[in-house]
Amino acid sequence: MNLTVGSHSIYLSDGNKIPLIGLGTYSDPDKTPKGTAYESVKCAIDFGYRHFDGALVYFNEHEIGQAICEKIADGTVKREEIFYCGKLWNTFHPPELVRPALEKTLKTLQFDYVDLYIIELPLAFKPGDTFFPRDENGKCIYHKADLCATWEALEACKDAGLTKSIGVSNFNRRQLEMILNKPGLKHKPVSNQVECHPYFTQPKLLEYCRQNNIVIVGYSPLGTSRDASWVNLKCPPLLEDPLLVSIGKKHGKSAAQVVLRFNVQRGVVVIPKSFNQKRIKEDFEIFDFSLTEDEMKAIEGLNKNIRFVELLMWSDHPEYPFHDEY
Repeated sequence: MNLTVGSHSIYLSDGNKIPLIGLGTYSDPDKTPKGTAYESVKCAIDFGYRHFDGALVYFNEHEIGQAICEKIADGTVKREEIFYCGKLWNTFHPPELVRPALEKTLKTLQFDYVDLYIIELPLAFKPGDTFFPRDENGKCIYHKADLCATWEALEACKDAGLTKSIGVSNFNRRQLEMILNKPGLKHKPVSNQVECHPYFTQPKLLEYCRQNNIVIVGYSPLGTSRDASWVNLKCPPLLEDPLLVSIGKKHGKSAAQVVLRFNVQRGVVVIPKSFNQKRIKEDFEIFDFSLTEDEMKAIEGLNKNIRFVELLMWSDHPEYPFHDEY
């Protein structure tokens, strides 16, 4: 898929449209000052963003909802122009907990519906309101859940009008096939949100998803923070790569803009996370240039098959997705 310079969105398999760039809103509540997400979302809307990626477990959906509602109230945008993706956390996988979890997100956002609701991880934790349940040794308490039963509960949420589209995140091919081959499947996953950038281009998963009309939404599209507590630091900083810097200079763009444009031209939706207003604005300025075929091939050649986000603390979970090749 080679998108024209001005393309801002693509169609999902259910007919819903998803903007090609969204603002990621992940934050650590212990490190992020209150009001940061609120201010960032308001600025992002002014800069042209219409797609926001959030989650209950980011603990800032109240700020995001408030910012969007205020921008609707002042006439800047209409609700139908906004695309919001919410996520089902690991402690809500039992089917009877899925709708209440989504309803909690809707109440927090002050929305009647979300545009996309996804299973955040194929890993089920002990059900309940403790998001990271631990035993007396500090180990995370897992739960055996049926991903197909969880999916059926998402289908019911879509049928009830609580979400327009449903999808998954961090699912490997085997886990996607489990859903796609489920007897009585009503609604296919329209998207799979996974790590995707020039050092981790995901060619096999991308091709498999294309064949099944599943859009890849790429998180950490600029690499990620250098937080040793959860990030693989063996991977060098992506935005310092000499090839990306030189291609950027040629186009009068930053390495970050080149990286985002690369994925967008492959039909991969990107959700760079930033609370820096200058960067939020720059990240959106990727629709006025195009990478050549040679440049795309050269960037593809940077692939190292190295993840920044390995989630090794849960690698002993039976459904840990990253043991498989893709």
